[in-house]
Amino acid sequence: MKRILFVILSAMLLASCVVPETQKPAPVTPVKPEKKPEPSVGPSEKVPQPPKIQSINWDSIVQPLVDQMVNADGVETGKLLLVDSVKNNTNGSLRTLKATDAITNVISNKHTFQVVPKSQVYSARQALGLSSEDSLGLRSKSIGLARYLNADYVLYSVVSNNHGQRDLEMQLMLVKTGEILWSGRGDVN
Repeated sequence: MKRILFVILSAMLLASCVVPETQKPAPVTPVKPEKKPEPSVGPSEKVPQPPKIQSINWDSIVQPLVDQMVNADGVETGKLLLVDSVKNNTNGSLRTLKATDAITNVISNKHTFQVVPKSQVYSARQALGLSSEDSLGLRSKSIGLARYLNADYVLYSVVSNNHGQRDLEMQLMLVKTGEILWSGRGDVN
């Protein structure tokens, strides 16, 4: 016990010792940063052009598919339809929002279905904890959102690469059962 007390007192004594300062610190001289000459862009150096965004006429792609869909067997008129956002399964960039808007507009002009308004879809996504950027990706999520909105049908659409050619595949599903009532495919130019 005496040894432990002696070690503790010795440590406290050594910790309280102050060494007198014998040297003054060297004076600090400020260092000025060197200015590097900025490279000049001469006439021989070209700035690369950004990639051109290809304009796609979604209406011409969607119109024949919607015509097939509204005439499919088992489709009842006047029912509530959720147009799910188009998914991009290609390795490039596509304006899927424009594609979704084109599908919604063409279907609305047919007067076969009542389309769920975008504001209700946005509110439902927030209520279910889905971000507005979430493209839902899975058919089960699409059907769950449609059930939340009390829709009768959901239209699921995907753009994918098929041997170097981009295709838009659309599927009309019955919300109650998840059954695919109609499926169609069109080339994306």
